[in-house]
Amino acid sequence: MKALLGLSKVIDSITAFVGKAAAWLVLVAVLVSAGNAVVRKVFSISSNAWLELQWYLFGAVFMLAAAYTLQNNEHIRIDIVFGMQSKKVQDRIDLFGHLFFLLPFTVLMVWLFTPYVIRSFNIQEHSANAGGLIIWPAKSMLLAGFVLLLAQAISEIIKRIAIMRGIIDDPNPHQSGHAPLEEDEVEIARGDIHNA
Repeated sequence: MKALLGLSKVIDSITAFVGKAAAWLVLVAVLVSAGNAVVRKVFSISSNAWLELQWYLFGAVFMLAAAYTLQNNEHIRIDIVFGMQSKKVQDRIDLFGHLFFLLPFTVLMVWLFTPYVIRSFNIQEHSANAGGLIIWPAKSMLLAGFVLLLAQAISEIIKRIAIMRGIIDDPNPHQSGHAPLEEDEVEIARGDIHNA
């Protein structure tokens, strides 16, 4: 288990590095978007390349940050059911979901995207739009995002098993986004309803 936890640490550090770097692409995308809008309005000049660059940047942010989101336990959940369960049950749900849904899905996507990206690169695929960009770098971001997500899924499975065995503490314990109301808040709410 020690070797697996070491592997998990390496994956986590790569995921964190890529996720934090991808966050800077948001700033680049905003600057490109603002610059494109200013040039279009002030000089009446437009370019498909700038529009496509915005799309590529936003896509890269989404794909490259997905694994980092998983690592930090910030992905979407259905808290209504999950949040009512004990920590032990939550860990089992996470492990089951990672093993039987996330892992097979990411493996499938890597398998499907690999020839898709290779073909695009080999033919140096370009946008059909006039003045558009080459497409293979954007398609490569799809593949890179799923490779990172696959690696992070493996890391999460390793950590969840270690947590369930009591070997490590949960680095990101689940906290419901819906904090329970205090009794006085409930009373105030009831009073407001009766007074309405």
